[in-house]
This record gives sequence, structure tokens and C-alpha cells, in this order.
Amino acid sequence: MTDPSPSVPRRPGEQALAALGLGAPALSPADASPHSFPEGGRWRTEVPSVEGPEALAVVLKESSRLDVPIHRISQGSGVWMLTDAEITEMVEATASRDIELCLFTGPRGTWDIGGSVRSDSRGGGLRARGHDAVAGCVEDAVRATELGVQCLLVADEGVLWTLHRARVAGIIPADTTLKLSALVGPVNPASYAVYERLGADSVNVPSDLTLDHLTEIRRVSAAPMDMYIEAPDDLGGYVRMYEVAELIRRGAPIYLKFGLSKAPGIYPYGHHLRDLTLNTARERVRRGRLALDLLARHGADGDMAPLGSRTPGPMSRFDTSS
Repeated sequence: MTDPSPSVPRRPGEQALAALGLGAPALSPADASPHSFPEGGRWRTEVPSVEGPEALAVVLKESSRLDVPIHRISQGSGVWMLTDAEITEMVEATASRDIELCLFTGPRGTWDIGGSVRSDSRGGGLRARGHDAVAGCVEDAVRATELGVQCLLVADEGVLWTLHRARVAGIIPADTTLKLSALVGPVNPASYAVYERLGADSVNVPSDLTLDHLTEIRRVSAAPMDMYIEAPDDLGGYVRMYEVAELIRRGAPIYLKFGLSKAPGIYPYGHHLRDLTLNTARERVRRGRLALDLLARHGADGDMAPLGSRTPGPMSRFDTSS
């Protein structure tokens, strides 16, 4: 007797709609990403906007209570907004759970004196303006890695290339991972490939990309992708819960980011925002549980990467010797 064929994940409402004559066309295998993480698995999880040790403690407690596996925790205010003691506490807390900690580097456009980013055109964007802003990002990177941080968030292509060269030269540890921020994420396969070559180990894409856009990207790059399943309002507020299984199928290897819409901004964080920050941190984990429950109900919760995995796999880079 032969073994039964493995179950195929079902699509939302599939059986009911088919019974009503409203079934969707079959998915094309050609749309699926052929890539996965080097340790195995096609998706990892990330809880963003964890702005300090207190918020981190809330996230870790909630993740245990709700059984939400976490591969990466990221912070948005910046390395400069944390004391050495706070960074050390976060490093130790995440290490005890084998979770990658990612902190944002240095000055960026919205916290600068430049006026163009506040104009209607948003000229200049979130980039580091001038030599001193780049220097601030590098200073943050060196300080954070010396304190044990293994992942750095970057919002400027020049800073990204500089930090990639720094790790090649041994100025920061070679195993430091560089994550491109959602604030500057690419929207086409050509730019996605450029960010990979500049040194990005995971690339945050805007949450309004279509499924076909993800397939296009995967035809040119295997670099891990980060995507808000629910985006903050300042990034569009998109909620794509019911597409999670298809986002994985098209975009793997992918980090599922559990963001939160309809919540006030908390960057740069301070104690005046404490209650809001702790409450939204708790709710982000709950949103993660909702997304994981959807995957389970649709039979698509397999292929999660092993907890503790963080390496991006082989990457294509520009030559740093020129």
C-alpha cells in the first residue's frame, strides 16, 4: 500500500466557493519561489518596533504565553537612543532565547535639519545627509557590535555599502547581518538585486507589492525578504493576513513581520511613550499568533525555519576591492 500524497495547503474559502461555482484558478507552480533559508525552511518571524529592554521583556513574555516563535526582534529608534546597559540587557535577553536582535543605525532624514524630506516631494527620503550623518551610522554600528549586537538596520544605500565594506575589512564582525529598512525598500527586481550587491542580507520590501512583484524579485535574487504582514500607518497600514501562505509561496525565504496599524508612532522612543510602546509591543505578538493560526488552519504552517537560525545564505556582492 502506497503512502497517501502529502496534503496541499488550502486557499481561504476554497471549498465553500468551489461548491458555489466561484472557485479560483489553480495556482501556477511557476509562480513559486524556488529558494529557502540555508538551514532549511522558507519563513522566519520578526517582531519590529521593540524599543528597549522593557518592551523586549513584554514581547518575550507574550511570545511564551501565546506560543509565537520568534527568529528576530528589531528596534526602530536607533542605537543612539539606548544606553550601553540597555543594549547589553537586550543582547543578553535575546541570546538566552536564541533570537537575533537588530538595532537601527544612526541619523536619518526625518531627524535631520534638512527640509526636503518634509516637502511634498519627500526629497532625499530617509537617507543620511552628508559625511557626518554617515559617520554617525558607522559610530552606532561599531558601538552596537562591540556590545554584542549581530544585526544592524540601515536606511541609506551609502551607509549599507560602507558597513558591508567595514565587515569585509574586519572593522565590525564578519558575521554581522545588515537589514535594509522598510523606509527605503525597493519596489522592483532590479533595485532589489542592487541592494543585495551593496551588502544587504535581508531586504524589507513595501507591503503594497503585488504577489506578481514578489515572483519577479525571486527570479533575480534569493536574498531573504522582509515584509510587514500588517504595516504601520506611516507605511500604508496594509493588512495582508489572509495572503500569508501565498506570500511565503511567492516570496520565500521571507521574514513575516508582525506590525500594527491604527497605532500612533513611537520613534524616537522615550519614557513619555512608555504605556503606548508596551501595549503595542504586546499586541504585535498577538497579531503574530493570528497570522500563525491562519497558516495552521490552511495547512500551510510547515516549512518554518529552525528557531535560532539567522544566516542569509550565499549572497551576490559588488567587488569591495575597487
